[in-house]
Amino acid sequence: MAATTTPTPHLRAAGAVLPIAALQPRALHRRIDPQAGRALEKLGHAIEYLTDEFVNSGRPLAPHDPQLEAVQLLMAINREIYFSCPTVPGPVERVRAWLRMRGA
Repeated sequence: MAATTTPTPHLRAAGAVLPIAALQPRALHRRIDPQAGRALEKLGHAIEYLTDEFVNSGRPLAPHDPQLEAVQLLMAINREIYFSCPTVPGPVERVRAWLRMRGA
């Protein structure tokens, strides 16, 4: 049986061929303090509860459904809290900072 490989998707831009993975942003990690963690947990539970309740109700999607607007509001607050938490430098950034410090 012959093994097959899936080709890596590439993007041709300005005469260069780049692998798609090179264009995807690196995942950022965030330092979430206990207070923000509890808020994110509570918001997550509320979002999950409201969406489950909506799905199980069998109601059709409506553009101005108050329950869906509540979910969207909670999701916006959730994002606001999450993005207010500071990012943590990854291993590459830490090594670069160390090298810069050593070179100075």
